[in-house]
Amino acid sequence: MTTPQQHPAVPPVPPAPPQGAFAQAPAPAAQPAGGPGYVSPVPVRNTHLGHAIASEWTKIRTVRSTVWTLAVMFVLVVGIGFAVALALGSVDEAMVPVLGGGTIGLLFGQLCVIALGVLVITSEYSTGMIRTTLTACPQRARVLTAKALVFFLLSFTTTLVACTLTALFNAVFVGGKPIPVHIDPEMLNEETLAAGETVASAGEWLGATVGAALFVALLGLLSMAVGTLLRSTPGAITTMLGVVLLPFIVSLFLLGFGSGAEAIGEKLREYSVLNGLLSLFRSSWDGGSDGWSLLGLLAAVTLAALIGAYARFTTRDV
Repeated sequence: MTTPQQHPAVPPVPPAPPQGAFAQAPAPAAQPAGGPGYVSPVPVRNTHLGHAIASEWTKIRTVRSTVWTLAVMFVLVVGIGFAVALALGSVDEAMVPVLGGGTIGLLFGQLCVIALGVLVITSEYSTGMIRTTLTACPQRARVLTAKALVFFLLSFTTTLVACTLTALFNAVFVGGKPIPVHIDPEMLNEETLAAGETVASAGEWLGATVGAALFVALLGLLSMAVGTLLRSTPGAITTMLGVVLLPFIVSLFLLGFGSGAEAIGEKLREYSVLNGLLSLFRSSWDGGSDGWSLLGLLAAVTLAALIGAYARFTTRDV
């Protein structure tokens, strides 16, 4: 019998690789251990506070509300200051301290800075922009610091220029007027006593320019802190208007309710925001308030509010 012929085993043929659109790219060669791996074409830099400041400066100068609010403040301070200086210059005697006429315009102009300080932070919450800001810069304390620095420097510089122009107007139209006969000599500075006419001293110039600008800028910074705490534009603006106006209004209602109530009213007027601003122009209601001490008190209150704003901003979700 013939045995069947044995054939060697044939290895299986591998399937042909797919062609056309279904073709797979060859697998990348394995990187050696410790190799460079993927390198982004975009340069990566370590961020710092300067980048956050540049971002906040770009936002605050490109928003129309910022430009219009500061423009209105500037026009109010300079325009009203010029009109008051012109009116005071038309009388024969000096009715107020030489630079005191600049207070009226600044009392209105400070309201613009208060509103802007609130909008610096609350506008981002109302539009949802705060999520983008914190995504780009997760360090929340850095974001709030950048906002505070940019806003404070911008409001201080703008107010300083406006107050300086107003002081110059008053020095030209009011300076050199005869001293009223009814005025107390103890309220006059040495320059006025020596010249026999109203002259603004160096301290008065410093208070009516740098002091007033610092006061208004700190008031705006306090508004930003209140806006951070409340996260509501109407609520923060209403709160700040109460801080500015309520103590003086309450003090008027306390008149005629006995010596105890009147004493409380005097303290409210003395430490009110309005009297603090007037004191820097030597035009306070009680005539004895020190504007610089009230400026220090405002700085302490602003610092306390900022500490609370940092605690809330860094611990609460948006």
